[in-house]
Amino acid sequence: MQDELQKLAEELNIEYVTLIQDDWLDTSLISKIPFDWAKKNSVLPIKRDGKYYILTSSPEETQLLDHISMIINHSFDPIATDEAIISIALEKVYFDKDDTAEDFLDDMENIDVEYKSSNKITTDLLTATTGAPVSQLVNLILLGAVKQKASDIHFEPFENRTRIRYRVDGIMYEQTSPPKSMESSLISRLKVMAHLDIAEKRQPQDGMAKIRVGKREIDMRVSTVPVAEGERIVLRLLDKSTAMTSLETLGMNKHVKKDFDKLLKQTNGIIIVSGPTGSGKTTSLYAALNQLDSTKKNIMTIEDPIEYQLENIGQIQVNTKIGLLFSKGLRHILRQDPDIVLVGETRDLETAEISIRASLTGHLVLTTLHTNDAPGSIIRMIDMGIEPYLLSSCLRGAMGQRLVRCLCENCKEETKVEPHEIELLGKAGEKLIGKTVWKASEKGCKQCLEGYSGRMGIYELLTFSNDMKNALRQRNINSDELTKMARENGMISMIEDGIDKILDGKTTIEEVTNAAASII
Repeated sequence: MQDELQKLAEELNIEYVTLIQDDWLDTSLISKIPFDWAKKNSVLPIKRDGKYYILTSSPEETQLLDHISMIINHSFDPIATDEAIISIALEKVYFDKDDTAEDFLDDMENIDVEYKSSNKITTDLLTATTGAPVSQLVNLILLGAVKQKASDIHFEPFENRTRIRYRVDGIMYEQTSPPKSMESSLISRLKVMAHLDIAEKRQPQDGMAKIRVGKREIDMRVSTVPVAEGERIVLRLLDKSTAMTSLETLGMNKHVKKDFDKLLKQTNGIIIVSGPTGSGKTTSLYAALNQLDSTKKNIMTIEDPIEYQLENIGQIQVNTKIGLLFSKGLRHILRQDPDIVLVGETRDLETAEISIRASLTGHLVLTTLHTNDAPGSIIRMIDMGIEPYLLSSCLRGAMGQRLVRCLCENCKEETKVEPHEIELLGKAGEKLIGKTVWKASEKGCKQCLEGYSGRMGIYELLTFSNDMKNALRQRNINSDELTKMARENGMISMIEDGIDKILDGKTTIEEVTNAAASII
């Protein structure tokens, strides 16, 4: 196909290219051209070296090129290239386009429009400029969230307005509010997308939807609850591309990564990842599963909910309505001949006992607990009712973690460490005395929000030594003693890991202090 197009271009005496430079793409040229039409016809106007061209995979269709010239009111010379190359360029330029919900609402301010719910579900957010007004607005809100890498979108009804907020890197940012008159239609549209009951406004509802940005697919979890002024909706955006990440990308230093890899090579036992809600525990475990060979091992998970669907891995969704709890699902997983089992969360004694039994009978079990640090997860298992001698036989390691925002490399600023900041970090903070560190720019830049861009983990990994096992068997240990033994065994605390990342210019003292406040 490529050879045929190249031959056709030679016959028509036009240029043929196999690579499109980013600086050729101009969002102003596609402002009047709908994305779906451009993709269907495989055409894209560009500007190169001050001259205007149209990329096309059908250079012989001159009528199509004349049509675009008439719409944009400019003459273009054709350049031939493959359809797949044009498709990638289209997704990039339309994603970079400056269409926002704020501009859309400004344009509609003085227009009287009747808003109606549509049953047609738009799957590609790049088609936001077409369709009913409410559908357009919802698409622009979702597209804005994807561009800002938001994890959640909140629709919050109040007496005189509807507030919309994005959660980006753990922080809430308020967006332009739509008119109160659009609230009902917005909610209905979101419910239709998630296959929820539009008429039901008194009961909470949960649903799922899939949206796309070009070829990039994103799962959207939808939760509605009735509140005093209407219905509150929260959307959780789950970008599948972020699930296929590595432990290094998450911020795990090479020493922790080396020891954690050793744990993952064990054929049996239990590995615990601990931290509060939203500390990235599940993401770390997904990254761990991604580096395991699922073609030669049978890997199964039970989760509530399934955050991302992983290739070649069997995943079970907890369903309390039909009695499928962690404990019941785990029992059935063990009849499926698994090598590795991921238990989304150990919430009760029954689930903990089955996990322990599975780890003792030749399975590697990965699970999460809501505890402050790694040593605390071991004490929590004992408090649940697990016999210490069983835990000492099967526990391979426990990892504690938190998330901190990453400094924007483009606009971060050097600063001196203040004495009160060192005090906030405890004894470990003394490592910062007299050092130059970095802080977030107050104004930020185009590449970040308030001087930060993205998040990374700070970790501590406790590997279970013989001394710890003996102390557990004798029931003669508490959290402080366990921490002391872990430190003697080489464990670097989360605070120390955070301080190393401060000195490397990756994050700030404020971020580490806030993230680890409960363990300092």
